Amino acid sequence: MTSAADGRPIVAVTMGDPAGVGPEVVLKAAVDPAVAKVARPVVVGDADLLGRVAAALGLPVRPVRVQDPAEASFEPGSVPVVDRGFLPPGWYSPGRIDPVAGAAAVACVLEAAALAMAGRVGAIATAPLNKAAMHAAGFTRYAGHTEILTEATGARDSAMLLVARNLRVIHVSTHVSLAEAVRRVTPQRVERVIRLADEAVRDLGIPRPRIAVAGLNPHAGEGGLFGREDQDVLAPAVERCRADGIEVSGPWPGDTVFYRAAYRDEFDVVVAMYHDQGHIPIKMYAFDHGVNVTVGLPIIRTSVDHGTAFDIAGQGIARPASMIEAIRLAARMAAARAAARR
Repeated sequence: MTSAADGRPIVAVTMGDPAGVGPEVVLKAAVDPAVAKVARPVVVGDADLLGRVAAALGLPVRPVRVQDPAEASFEPGSVPVVDRGFLPPGWYSPGRIDPVAGAAAVACVLEAAALAMAGRVGAIATAPLNKAAMHAAGFTRYAGHTEILTEATGARDSAMLLVARNLRVIHVSTHVSLAEAVRRVTPQRVERVIRLADEAVRDLGIPRPRIAVAGLNPHAGEGGLFGREDQDVLAPAVERCRADGIEVSGPWPGDTVFYRAAYRDEFDVVVAMYHDQGHIPIKMYAFDHGVNVTVGLPIIRTSVDHGTAFDIAGQGIARPASMIEAIRLAARMAAARAAARR
């Protein structure tokens, strides 16, 4: 069962690293009225920990264990929790890197992915991981959620799409050095990300996305004066996709293309060449409301666009806006995909 009787999709929400702000923002978001209008959230996490967090922060929320999302009753003030014993009894250590927390966070992601792959939920929305804690727990081959989910779902490849109101940015590469990011700008990868952008934005309800490709070099190479990658790599990839009917243009100078998308409504999505090229405009434009979408997976996955924020964990001051938007977007995409199947 991927949706409730009233048609609202069931969204599995992972608690993230339990030492960070994940449990707090998940609890706040799960009972937010804006979420309740469009989704039925089920948290994948440790019910005892979530109960302690709610009590410590004075949140009027009651976690309720369920074995299967289909069992959830979604009563006001309660949050259904799929709990597989992710944490040792009594564990609560906010604001600290802990391999126990890192292992629990990864286990929650894998459980949520399994529920989605089995069709028990319509989408998943994830709270943040802490890479140091995850690596301390032995998960050193993963840079983050994207790599975990790509492997867990058997996806061929994936890409990161950031969504902040009407600005959408997809990345050719993300968590690698700048030197490695340049090496990854290949014709094959750029073309693949353009195609993923087209598919993903259609899932957001835009039937013919207008895609802009940001240049790698200043001024998109200035005709070869500042590097030839834009002419020799990006432009041919754009032309191949255009020949297949995709509405894509570029490469455009990276210092203006995001403004044109956000404020002039010229483009529905921008293809960024590397992490900071895409993240900086999103965070300047809508720091608290950005949502991360992993595209290319057989399941729908959204996430907050912030970290574990250990410095404020356990203080009750974490803002849930990004988590709320992540759940709402996951529900919207799940509903669109279900409608397309019908």
